[in-house]
Amino acid sequence: MKILVLNCGSSSIKYQLFEMDTKEVLAKGGIEKIGLPDSFIKFALPNGDKKVLEEPIPEHTKGVELIFKVLTDPQYGALKSLDELDAVGHRMVHGGEKFSKSVILNEEVLKAFAACNDLAPLHNPANLKGVNAVTALLPNIPQVGVFDTAFHQTMPDYAYMYAIPYELYEKYGIRRYGFHGTSHRYVSQRVCEFLGVDVVGKKIITCHIGNGGSITAIKDGKCVDTSMGLTPLEGLMMGTRAGDIDGGAISFIQEKEGLDAKGISNLLNKKSGVAGVSGVSSDMRDLEAAANSGNKRAILAQNMYFYRIKKYVGAYAAILGGVDIIVFTGGVGENQVSCRALVCEGLEFMGVKLDPQKNKVRGEEAVISTDDSKVKVCVIPTNEELMIATDTLELVSELKK
Repeated sequence: MKILVLNCGSSSIKYQLFEMDTKEVLAKGGIEKIGLPDSFIKFALPNGDKKVLEEPIPEHTKGVELIFKVLTDPQYGALKSLDELDAVGHRMVHGGEKFSKSVILNEEVLKAFAACNDLAPLHNPANLKGVNAVTALLPNIPQVGVFDTAFHQTMPDYAYMYAIPYELYEKYGIRRYGFHGTSHRYVSQRVCEFLGVDVVGKKIITCHIGNGGSITAIKDGKCVDTSMGLTPLEGLMMGTRAGDIDGGAISFIQEKEGLDAKGISNLLNKKSGVAGVSGVSSDMRDLEAAANSGNKRAILAQNMYFYRIKKYVGAYAAILGGVDIIVFTGGVGENQVSCRALVCEGLEFMGVKLDPQKNKVRGEEAVISTDDSKVKVCVIPTNEELMIATDTLELVSELKK
């Protein structure tokens, strides 16, 4: 079965085409700068080379149409015709409390998803545009929604509730939802396959560390707590996001700087984090280089960044009553040796013993703890697209029975 996975942002569309019989990626690429004069599509050729086509892409339907055109192109396409395509799976960001698992998309589901727009005003409308674009071009193809928030819907109420007037939860749904759920679900399942153990009975902490980052506590394959909240702002220090901050500090800054709600949101989401503290960059590679050259603010930002990851790992070990497996994933988690080393340093009391030689791995599945470490520490590259394709396959197969 051939399944196309789409990840639609406000001005971009990423795609991957899978042959699910073999889980092979037949094609992948992305469109950027939708609605701007210099919009383009970039994709990989069968020989591994990249090709860029500049073309006016005023809106998402035109973007999806261009992806279909590339996929069926006689020269570099992976399909002879769109008839070969069996289903489309979509990354859907915020499902609120309405969706605890992936679903076949229909009118009723899309109406419920649109009702969550206030919770993710930048992402949900863009996700809907992608679904509508496919519907306009291939009205009869099955489409599946896979929600970033769904995996975290197993959290108990005492973990997801905020200590604010309960009426605000009832009126507006203000609570912890969590994000990166598809990634946390994938790596927690994959690490157990990799280690040859059953996820049931295991206490796992998954660390999705990238420009955005979150940590999740998982027991018996189910999420019991996660670091992101109502929005992706809460939790870890990130590339440009502040992460955890005193609410009183927010109102103090707002008053002193004369900022409105949009202004304070912009400051906390786009001007803070690693970039805001270091003054160097939001990219951990640039930060590491600056810190190694003696830049004091870069060193401070790096220390804050690793400290917060370690703090959450320790907290979640307490919540779980111990930990069996710690997983590093995401762009930084998979590739930055120093990040993993500094996060695990000092966790020996929990049974964590990192092997410095094994830790010298980038972007590959690996056990990086010592043979006698009580806690298995692993690197597992995430694959959200494959998770979306797998869910799509299962739901569409059920539909055809």
